[in-house]
Amino acid sequence: MTPARLPVTRALGALVERTTGRPCGVGELPRVAGSGGEPACAPYTILDSLPAEFGGPPLWDWSADAAWSYQITSVGERGDQVEWLADRVRAGVVGRTDGEWSHDLHIPDARVMDRELTYDAGGEPSVSAAGAIVSYVQRVTITVTSA
Repeated sequence: MTPARLPVTRALGALVERTTGRPCGVGELPRVAGSGGEPACAPYTILDSLPAEFGGPPLWDWSADAAWSYQITSVGERGDQVEWLADRVRAGVVGRTDGEWSHDLHIPDARVMDRELTYDAGGEPSVSAAGAIVSYVQRVTITVTSA
């Protein structure tokens, strides 16, 4: 049975929020808790799901593997702000200390086999009606197996 994606998405969003200390929206702008849906102030991150890869288990293993891919977009008002936030995302998701992950990624009914940073784009400025914003795109793949 392939591990469900939603628990991985929720756990990754919580990890990004915890390790950056900034709001993380899952598939949308993050909202301020208790504000009736008001968008959070920059800087913040947005976590989006990307296409996944699946691998069959060995014949002796009843669990199945899935490599769930995500894009984490850091959004801010200045280049230094998004680089700071992207550094924290990178350290939180794929950072290692003494050969172990620096931050736990606990997923119910699944075991994390690997975490990989697959793309790190750097800051991209843009101007909209709301003013100037800078975004920094990173893509990660979280490989899980059934627990």
